[in-house]
Amino acid sequence: MGYVYRCLRLWRIFCNFALMNDNNDSKSLKRVRITAMRQTVYRDLMARYENPIEHTCDIAVGQTFISVDGERPEGLCESAWESMRPFVQALARGEGNFYDGWMQNPQSAMISCNDGFRPVSFYIETI
Repeated sequence: MGYVYRCLRLWRIFCNFALMNDNNDSKSLKRVRITAMRQTVYRDLMARYENPIEHTCDIAVGQTFISVDGERPEGLCESAWESMRPFVQALARGEGNFYDGWMQNPQSAMISCNDGFRPVSFYIETI
């Protein structure tokens, strides 16, 4: 029963963007701070699978961004944004407590971008 409940809750988070777009009173939305906490680099996977590229992620550990009205902050990687957007927008609407107590602060989440070679972990929290 717990697993099904968590799946349904996650489904609601990911599919509930209509509420965000229909809400014309943006003053009711909370601001959300996004902080780059850690970047991991998997050089063995890069050597084995990645084509050489000249430019990768510009995000620095410790860098912060502020999402206003649930929108992507300027300078935040679009790929990272797509990984965290459902959580940022849910927090902006005042939701939280993802996965029934996953985080010590229920108004936060720890989300990684989807770069499989050098993922960045972001702490997102309402402010």
